[in-house]
Amino acid sequence: MSTEDASDLIQRCRGGDAGARDLLFTRYLGYLQILARAQLGRHLRGKCDPSDVVQMTLLEAHRDFSAFQGCHEPELLAWLRRILAHNLFNEARRFAAQQRDATREVSLDQVRAGVENSSMILARGLAANTPSPSQAAVRREDAVRLAVAVSSLPDDYQTVLILRVFEELPAEEVAQRMGRTAGAVRMLQMRALEALREQLG
Repeated sequence: MSTEDASDLIQRCRGGDAGARDLLFTRYLGYLQILARAQLGRHLRGKCDPSDVVQMTLLEAHRDFSAFQGCHEPELLAWLRRILAHNLFNEARRFAAQQRDATREVSLDQVRAGVENSSMILARGLAANTPSPSQAAVRREDAVRLAVAVSSLPDDYQTVLILRVFEELPAEEVAQRMGRTAGAVRMLQMRALEALREQLG
């Protein structure tokens, strides 16, 4: 991840610096990937590739950057989450229409709430205590760092962390989804958390 301050990159983007825009959006790729994967419930997982949704989100962010009014990373992250939620909503709606199944329809507000909840889980990921206002910015940076670290783990590690931590599913249900025993899922989760700690140093 670039060490350059997000606010500086945003200002450079406003000045028409295409390289700064690429740097800025590449920095949040892992973050958006984890949020997208966390929101693709069992109905959409396997039918919708989170990478495609994230790619669409970043293309729209590139295209519509002039509409972004903020100057700081928290505002940019909120804007990217809104675009991501809208794209996830469209995928869910398209799938429900294909299946002609009204019970699978979700509202845009539900999808947005899910994305925001996953973002909060990421932000809490490195500490259990409620942050003070002065810690909030650090926590948001930690959320992005944590997401990048999770997205660089092997796929089965990512899956077990998303199902157990983001979706808060019991080991038995995760075992069914992953074709493993509950004990194997718990061991996999432990190894995934160890690998994550190593990634984060």
